[in-house]
Amino acid sequence: MDWLYTLSGFIVGTIVGFTGVGGGSLMTPLLVLLFGVHPSTAVGTDLLYAAVTKSGGTLVHARQGQVRWDIVGRLAIGSIPATALTLTILAQLPKQGPAAAHLISIGLGLALLGTAAAILLRKRIQALGQKHSHPEGGPAAPRHLTAITVAVGALLGVLVSLSSVGAGALGTAALFFLYPRLPTQQIVGSDVAHAVPLTLVAGIGHWFIGSVDFHLLGTLLLGSLPGIWIGSTLSARVPERVLRPLLAGTLVLVGTKLIAA
Repeated sequence: MDWLYTLSGFIVGTIVGFTGVGGGSLMTPLLVLLFGVHPSTAVGTDLLYAAVTKSGGTLVHARQGQVRWDIVGRLAIGSIPATALTLTILAQLPKQGPAAAHLISIGLGLALLGTAAAILLRKRIQALGQKHSHPEGGPAAPRHLTAITVAVGALLGVLVSLSSVGAGALGTAALFFLYPRLPTQQIVGSDVAHAVPLTLVAGIGHWFIGSVDFHLLGTLLLGSLPGIWIGSTLSARVPERVLRPLLAGTLVLVGTKLIAA
């Protein structure tokens, strides 16, 4: 079975390299639906997996000056407390029990549907934000921008803690809308940087709850790290207009299945 996990990690890593979409939207439902891993274990393991893989990306973006640390801080002010609260609630449920599995499956399904919408509508979301005349913010005056960013961080904290999904496509879409005049590289870099403390805190919380499989984590990383490198190297040769609709369609199907289960 280990080689199947490694192969899955390689395939997901390659797709992430091609599309830039976070691995949680692919890896977590794959573990749940194909391998029968308990949803809480799949989420907890994937969160630590994301913390490891995105740490490297953060270093690259930071060295290139592509991280707005003020925005990262605003998001974290909302996401970290929301993560702690969500994990506290999860800890009250029986470990590996049906109640926790149902709650996480619903959260995962909703997060996948939201991710699919964010993938398909990314350019429209950015264009909508750019219609507003504020020098930095999109839908709000600058004096309200901090509070709204903190609220977005809180929402991401809940979603990521429940599903391991949301820190990538949903976070980026929200930043495109709130900060439409920032360069794309800074939007992506800031979102990746925020994902590191968010997934690390959430992953450690799931570890304390008892929903992290470190052997599974190692086998996934063994395949995904080279997959991400290969996908990133070959991404310029595959049309984005083909990959993104296919990926979004897959997430809609999987998300609907999880919600209906």
